[in-house]
Amino acid sequence: MDKLAEGKKVLDIEIDALKKTRDALDDTFIKILDMITGCRGKLIMIGMGKPGHIASKLAATFASLGTPSFCMHPAEAMHGDLGVISSQDIVMVISYSGESEEIVKILPVIKLIGAVLIGITGNGTSTLAKMSDVVQVFPKFHEACYLGLAPTSSTTVELAYGDALAVVASGIYGFKNTDFGRIHPAGTLGKKLITRVDDIMMKGEKNAVVHLGATLKDSIIELSKKGLGIVSVVDEQNELKGVITNGDLRRQLEKGSNIYEMEVNEIMTHTPVTIQSGKLAVEALKLLKEKNIFYMPVVYQKKPVGMIRVLDIVNAGIV
Repeated sequence: MDKLAEGKKVLDIEIDALKKTRDALDDTFIKILDMITGCRGKLIMIGMGKPGHIASKLAATFASLGTPSFCMHPAEAMHGDLGVISSQDIVMVISYSGESEEIVKILPVIKLIGAVLIGITGNGTSTLAKMSDVVQVFPKFHEACYLGLAPTSSTTVELAYGDALAVVASGIYGFKNTDFGRIHPAGTLGKKLITRVDDIMMKGEKNAVVHLGATLKDSIIELSKKGLGIVSVVDEQNELKGVITNGDLRRQLEKGSNIYEMEVNEIMTHTPVTIQSGKLAVEALKLLKEKNIFYMPVVYQKKPVGMIRVLDIVNAGIV
């Protein structure tokens, strides 16, 4: 057996099934899409066996892209879970044969409840197809397994078809990256889209600040206490006038300067890199990298309200 050739053959069969399905898409796809985007309730996905796994994945995809959705197991549905279905909901049932026993049993109850029933099947004469309000019947194609029995091409097509509905629906909603971040707060992408510098910056007593006229000794003490590697210099109105870093102090010591007599005004950077309060942490990281620095003040109305560091951003899981 040529193992590589056999593997490619499986992919070719499934690719062919996808192409046939793509070419067969018609107004039924649009009708189902309009039903989903116009639904005032929930989208409930149901499948048995391998299509059940597909239904679970698609429910998660729909939910993550703005369509309230969850997956229901048909066996559990018959033991009470049908109680969560209302007449405002859409129930999308996936069954390539359209005759799975567990699926057929719950169809009359779904119709009795009054929910819209959408069938996804490969059998246009099946019980599922006949009882559905709208049915998507896939074109004929071969399963990729040697016996032509195990759900392979069919589940691939079901998955891709559902993805197409979910993605196009999100476009109709005007679903933006900020919406995605709002419902994916724990993921890296979500954190990039919702975490702001104010959420993770050093602020209040943790921020290092000295006033104009202070000595370098004062700034050393403040740097040592706060451990940030940088201190903001402010005027009487608490507006930012400059910054002093560990590097600035080290250079003065290397020169032999009398740091006890010098004032911060003499060595501070007068035009430091800053970022406005409310900006995304990922924007701060980009700016820090561009300027090749490790920290910078966060300002609001010219006043430093915190200090953001590369370390803080990395520790927050934003990389």
